[in-house]
Order: sequence, then structure tokens, then C-alpha cells
Amino acid sequence: MTLDMRMTRQLPATPEEVFDAYTDAEKQKIWFSILDEEPGIVEIEVDLRVGGTQTAVWGPNRDTLFRETQTFIEIDRPHRLVTESTGSSPDGMTMTTRIEITFEKNDDGTLMTVVQSGFPVPEIRDFFVGEVWAGAFARIEAFLVRYADA
Repeated sequence: MTLDMRMTRQLPATPEEVFDAYTDAEKQKIWFSILDEEPGIVEIEVDLRVGGTQTAVWGPNRDTLFRETQTFIEIDRPHRLVTESTGSSPDGMTMTTRIEITFEKNDDGTLMTVVQSGFPVPEIRDFFVGEVWAGAFARIEAFLVRYADA
């Protein structure tokens, strides 16, 4: 049995701006740590093409790094993005999930919806809902607000 989660967030930018903030390595390097008082380590490389990968390494220090590699399965800029994600935590735990993200024009912004499937246990799924994606949405929104006219 696998477990899924679905989250949505209204963001104050066009679908193109939100898609690019989510997929552009230089923009990600900013929003990954935009809310941190003490920025840690953020290294990101993106090859945005079907079959390409995005690799992100981040954490507070070199001894506490998380790593995620996403392989792009579908890319329909700026509407939809599907990846297979394999992540590892500092304790050595690894997990592979499927992530589907849609970017829909909605009022004066974009409704970003994330569906992630393949969680092995409810506790990990709930952590991703309450911490990982809630944090990512807050960071992306802070980036979009701060750099709206840049």
C-alpha cells in the first residue's frame, strides 16, 4: 500500500513566474533559504528536460545534509510538472515518490497543486504535509513577493 498527499496554495504571481521559481536553480537557491535566519548549505543543479534531473543538496551544515534527485517525467511549462523523486536524509533513510504539480491561473495569481504519492507510512506523509510542502509553499511565496518586480 502506498500513501498519497495533496496540497494547494494560491500564490501571488503568474503561472509562468511560479513555474520558473520552482524549476530555476538560481531562484531555488534563493527561496530554499529565504526564511532562514542563518542560511545553511544549498546546492542545486537543474537539467529541465524530460529525462533530465534536478539535484538539490541542503542542510544547516556539511554533517547534516539532505539530498533529493528528481527525474523529469513530464514538463508542460507553465501548466504541469511530473517527477520521480528520490530523497535521502542525514540518517541514511531513502524514499522514492512521484510528484505531480499543476500551476493554474486563478484570479490575480496561480493555484499551485502538489500531489505526491508513494509514501511508505502515514507519519512520513504527514511530515511532508505539515513541514516539507508547507515550508516550500511559504518560501516560494516569500520569494515571489520579495522579487515581484525584479
